[in-house]
Amino acid sequence: MGVSVGDRAPAFELEGFHQGERRTYTSAEFAGQPVVLVLYPGDDTPVCTRQLNSYTDDLSQFEEVGAQILAVSPQDLDSHEQFSCKHELGFPLLADTEKALFADYGALGPLGFPRRSVFVIDGEGVIRYAHRAIAGMTFRKSSELVDAVRQATAS
Repeated sequence: MGVSVGDRAPAFELEGFHQGERRTYTSAEFAGQPVVLVLYPGDDTPVCTRQLNSYTDDLSQFEEVGAQILAVSPQDLDSHEQFSCKHELGFPLLADTEKALFADYGALGPLGFPRRSVFVIDGEGVIRYAHRAIAGMTFRKSSELVDAVRQATAS
């Protein structure tokens, strides 16, 4: 089933790529700050590319509310590195090649296909916003996610 608003966010440890560097990212390193966790189906696909480019374009809005964006898909680090460099993405891309994080968050659709989903996690590690797309042809706008971060940090 996955997680719901009010639940503690599942811990993770995933390999990722950002700004020329490959390293391990853990949920624990973001304790104390809000995280916008973006689960997306695939690197360099039309909707995913538009989504992650829009979040990069609006990065200053996320920074204003102290939020860290982490984008996760099932592709490997080579794919993430190529995708990130090609589009100059402004946040880490994490590799969930086993789809374990997708399963933890209830973001696997029929036949195990990843569903485009976004979660806002507050500084205490509690999920304050959750959206799982059914069709995955659209994505949540930055303004909606920034508002969700504001609400999460106001309480």
